Amino acid sequence: MLRTARLLIGLVAALTLGSTTAAAADSAAADQAFMHLADGYFDSYYFPANPSTATIDGIHAYDDKLEGYTRTDIEANVNALRQWERRVAAVDPAPLGERVRGDRELVLNNIRSTLLTLETIRPWQKNPDIYSSGITSSAFTLMERKFAPPETRLRALIARERLMPAVLAAARQNLDNPPKIYVQIALEQLPGLVQFFRNDVPAAFTAVSDAELKRQFASSNAAVIQALEDYQAWLKSDVLPGAHGDFRIGAAAFRDKLKYDEMVTLPLDRLLAIDMADLRQNQRRFAEVAHQLDPAKTPRQVLAELGSDYPPPDKLLESFRATFDHLTAFIRQKRIITIPSDVRPILEETPPFMRATTFASMDTPGPYETVAKEAYFNVTLPEPGWNSQRTQEFMAQFNYPVISSVATHEAYPGHYIQFLWMQRLDDRVRKLLGANTNIEGWAHYCEQMMLDAGLAQFEFPHDRRQQLLLRLGQLQDALLRNARFVVGIKLHTGQMTMEQAVDFFVNEGYQSRAVGEVETKRGTADPTYLYYTLGKLQILKLRADLEARQGKDFNLMAFHDGFMQQGSAPISIVRRAMLHDDSPTL
Repeated sequence: MLRTARLLIGLVAALTLGSTTAAAADSAAADQAFMHLADGYFDSYYFPANPSTATIDGIHAYDDKLEGYTRTDIEANVNALRQWERRVAAVDPAPLGERVRGDRELVLNNIRSTLLTLETIRPWQKNPDIYSSGITSSAFTLMERKFAPPETRLRALIARERLMPAVLAAARQNLDNPPKIYVQIALEQLPGLVQFFRNDVPAAFTAVSDAELKRQFASSNAAVIQALEDYQAWLKSDVLPGAHGDFRIGAAAFRDKLKYDEMVTLPLDRLLAIDMADLRQNQRRFAEVAHQLDPAKTPRQVLAELGSDYPPPDKLLESFRATFDHLTAFIRQKRIITIPSDVRPILEETPPFMRATTFASMDTPGPYETVAKEAYFNVTLPEPGWNSQRTQEFMAQFNYPVISSVATHEAYPGHYIQFLWMQRLDDRVRKLLGANTNIEGWAHYCEQMMLDAGLAQFEFPHDRRQQLLLRLGQLQDALLRNARFVVGIKLHTGQMTMEQAVDFFVNEGYQSRAVGEVETKRGTADPTYLYYTLGKLQILKLRADLEARQGKDFNLMAFHDGFMQQGSAPISIVRRAMLHDDSPTL
């Protein structure tokens, strides 16, 4: 009887093992088949349709090509994307491994988000800046990184420049009653773009000695400058006076964009309530810290003092650079996260075509760049022609505590550390596709997390005032992101005017009016820039839930390293990988 029982147990075990092995083999085959399909999407559509993105990503087979901007090109993109949507949606997710199942969602959502942009949001019909700044960015990608000899890159640039006047001609055909603010932004950008091609582009290729190549470049570059000047004149005289279009994308498109880009499906009113609760909490904390700094002054008066303590504009880059030593030392001492490389980012002034809508940014090399691996930390400086009042208002955002917060966000352990971790991934989908709630959410989370871990005490062990100022700067940045959350939703669903949005940044977000104006402009074309706070709150909840589950075994460094290993996927995918469930992200 015992022998029979043992034989039966052995038979069941063998059958179970065989079934498990077969299932694992089926899953591996399904994973491989999907990744082959994803390769097809990238190689036969994604990169050919987006040659400038290919250059940025380190794929240099398309350096002499430019995106197609004509109606015919747009229709061809829509048709191709519809075919790819059917092919990817037809893949059964059930047999896929957990990670590849997430990759399938990333590819499918990328396709659907692009279709939403082309068919519903339609910036190609509304926004003149995507043409002029778009071609400028395409030139900049060939200039900035020395991934090939200057002669090789100049040949590619010449080929792109020869296509650029046609892009601006397509703009004249495509633009149909654009919003006034979009035309104003384009006109604000254009003088800098013209100067960029007139001065910066030639300066980048002075090492080229080939006379014929230089002659061809002089011709193609002059044609681009002329086309941009003509475009500027046309926008000012013919388009601006009759520009009465609506920049708002509406509630339905807003919800779809969040669903495809961030995998967030909560109702907009619920999202607003979540952010307003966080905003009020940050305001209360701000008032508490301000009171500790000076009980005799209101929070606004303390904030005004904070905004007056900034470096001279010509020392701003140096001030940012000086933060790197103490940030990296703190990260290592407190075991915050693994730093995969000792190579640091390069500080530089923000490129001209980005200055109207950004104060600071991290520009990292693409995941497949093998030669030009430098990362650039861009900081926008005040323009030389500004009067003293405008310069002071602009520099108020770069007070010393905020500089520390911005360096944390952009570099250590924010965007730059995340970039370094991306180099370790062996997953093409996650190297190329991601979500802003992860990317910007992580960087924004780091601002708070580093202070919670004791950064202020580490940097100023005997100066309580400086410790409080760092926290005040972090809270002001948090309030800025809270304000973006509300403004983005309310601007694009018709609940707020641009004037009200500026006031909201000033009164509720504790920003200067100059910052509020720039932020509101950005919000008109970047509707879901709520992803900073949205992502931070999702990461904080993921961390709290994991800590509750692990108890005394929870380790902050292990959590952060594990988060990095998921690439920049939407937090719901990261959550599924780390918690192994589909519990709510908020």
